[in-house]
Amino acid sequence: MINQATDNRFDKGRGAQFNPKNRFLKGEYVQEHIESIDDWEKEVRKTEYIYDDSKTLVNKVTSPDVGMMYSANPYQGCEHGCIYCYARNSHEYWGYSAGIDFESRIVVKKNAPALLKKFFENKNWEPAVISLSGNTDCYQPIERKMKITRKLLEICLEYRNPVGVLTKNALVLRDLDVIKELNKHNLIRVFTSITSLDEDLRRVLEPRTASYKSRLKVVETLSKNGIPTGIMNAPLIPGLNDMHMHDVLKAASEAGAKWAGYTVVRLNGAIGDIFKDWLYKAFPDRADKVWNQICACHEGKVNDSRWGNRIVGDGKFAELIKVQFHLYCKKYSLNQTEMSWNTNDFRRIRNNQLPLF
Repeated sequence: MINQATDNRFDKGRGAQFNPKNRFLKGEYVQEHIESIDDWEKEVRKTEYIYDDSKTLVNKVTSPDVGMMYSANPYQGCEHGCIYCYARNSHEYWGYSAGIDFESRIVVKKNAPALLKKFFENKNWEPAVISLSGNTDCYQPIERKMKITRKLLEICLEYRNPVGVLTKNALVLRDLDVIKELNKHNLIRVFTSITSLDEDLRRVLEPRTASYKSRLKVVETLSKNGIPTGIMNAPLIPGLNDMHMHDVLKAASEAGAKWAGYTVVRLNGAIGDIFKDWLYKAFPDRADKVWNQICACHEGKVNDSRWGNRIVGDGKFAELIKVQFHLYCKKYSLNQTEMSWNTNDFRRIRNNQLPLF
């Protein structure tokens, strides 16, 4: 592991620039004083996939301010490498770091489809929306090969259970055929995360995600096919992308989005150190300003754990963001209709032999 304090080089291919210590592990390995080794080359970390036989898939979401009741994540860790990702902390539960490990060591839940079938067959399950990508992106690069997300959508269609998708990857259009079938039964909503329209910013903020142009194309394609779709303009980072909100919401509306949401960046747990290290390396000219404005949105800290406040922030700057968001949504006819889901057609297949994928 490269020690944050001794390596000021910026890796443009990564979000996190180092591996902070896992809070659950007692020991750690670090390389110190690497500047004293003239021919030292920083290790190029290749993506490693860890195939896991998980015991459960669907999680009940108890947080009252995230807008979902249940989530299912076929992958843990995310190769997209978004520097601000709140899911980084969860990687520590697997014994890895929330830094470079999070975006280079991806846990693949290969038995996720079988687990979802088993979950739906439980007589106590009352049909409700299950959100894919509640933690990490279900359409990250490995999905192209594994097709686990596609199989989960097919199972939701089979059982007639509503499902929501949030992604930064245009790969979602691969599954347009299944999504269209789900939509015939009012069982699907697809949201695309669009944080800005500035490609230079995206390359350092979200280094291995689809371009913003591609994401708007996703919204446009879904809309043209009658799929209820929206965007998440999140997270808004004061001094980096908050000033892009107007253009993002305008472009999303023109592409056919019906809804939009936002959050103010929140740097909880290990993410605070990871983000700060990245910020001062990627934007040294305005790092102090950005960091202080983030603090201004969370009562002097970069993290506020209070329900409600933690999502949209607090204080004058956060209030300004809130007012602007609602103004632009009204101007561009976003969030004018409520989302409704079909939970009446759920059915159990009751197969004695659950297929293995």
